[in-house]
Amino acid sequence: MEGASEPPRRVLSVAQLLGGVRELLEDAVGRVWVAGEVSNLHRAASGHAYFTLKDDDAQVRAALFRGTARRLAFDPEDGMAVLVYGELTLYEPRGDLQILVRALEPRGVGALQLAFEQMRARLQAEGLFDPAAKRPAPDHPRRVGVVTSPGAAALRDVIQVSRRRFPGIPLLVSPTRVQGAGAEHEIVRALERIARQPRVDTVLLVRGGGSLEDLLPFNTETVARALRACPVPVVSGVGHETDLTIADLAADVRAPTPSAAAMLALPDGASLRGQLARDVRRLFVAMRGQLGERRGRLRQEWQALQTHAPRAKLAAQRVRLSALAEALARAASSGVAGLRSRFATGAARLDSLSPLAVLARGYAIVRLGADGPVVRGPGQVAAGDALHIRLAEGALAARVLGDAPPDPEKP
Repeated sequence: MEGASEPPRRVLSVAQLLGGVRELLEDAVGRVWVAGEVSNLHRAASGHAYFTLKDDDAQVRAALFRGTARRLAFDPEDGMAVLVYGELTLYEPRGDLQILVRALEPRGVGALQLAFEQMRARLQAEGLFDPAAKRPAPDHPRRVGVVTSPGAAALRDVIQVSRRRFPGIPLLVSPTRVQGAGAEHEIVRALERIARQPRVDTVLLVRGGGSLEDLLPFNTETVARALRACPVPVVSGVGHETDLTIADLAADVRAPTPSAAAMLALPDGASLRGQLARDVRRLFVAMRGQLGERRGRLRQEWQALQTHAPRAKLAAQRVRLSALAEALARAASSGVAGLRSRFATGAARLDSLSPLAVLARGYAIVRLGADGPVVRGPGQVAAGDALHIRLAEGALAARVLGDAPPDPEKP
């Protein structure tokens, strides 16, 4: 309309304009995950790093500050595929759009393998994998800790091996996630928990196989340092035979699979019984040999005295030889009694660790079916289910009729 006044102009400086754009970006976009490839990487003397994050269609500048760079498990390189987590902002002095990097992860098998090799070289140079610092697992552990996921096949493998080899040694599970973001911190806490439990003198760290992405928590510096700080020896059984992780290198003993880890940690009860029986037989044979040799020497001395010694001296020697014979008989009797006592003690210790000793006291093992799981409560069965009841002598087949009435003698 003619004669109308124009609205007042709002004139902004360049700094004001870019400052407003920066605030708009930070408020509207915030922190994001962005996938791309590292390009034009530059490390400043201050410890900061700057690079371009690009794909086939676009690129954006990225700033990786010193504190974040120190926490990375790998060193970024030009051409590496990565995932960047950070906030989108504007660098006002140049008007450049950029991402302030808060986290950086390798992306793809090649990048993960490169990160693994970088960390392996760095920790090996530090001495974290030094064989001289590794501790052997005890031959006869009192209690074995297991760090794994409660629902994992790896735990079932360990339990099966335990039942075959030495069921009298208790297993104590410290549950944790074994894959996914942040799982490495749960693994560290599980290791710390199990190491504080009384009588645990061996720890198994196990999980089944998987891709490099699945095994990522076991390829972290956090877990490696926790393994070296654990006060008891750790046996690792991570993945399949062809898998190798940083945790395997840092553990005291490395096994190719979870089952193999259990076999390394648990003694073979049948083999121990056989070895004990063989040792006792060898001791008896050695004792018989020594007794026969001493009897022969005594017989020779007696014959020599009868031939050459005067009658008075002969009588004295007879007394001395009689005393020696009595001492030898006592020593033989004591030696045999000692062997019998050692054998009885060893056998009693093996029997006390056997679940059959519990059955002999009137208890029973109830399974759901012939080969089913052990029944620990009425919630595991339903009316009509078939049960297999193992007793100290023989077994019974039974069927569930329903819940039993409460025991009137119990409060």
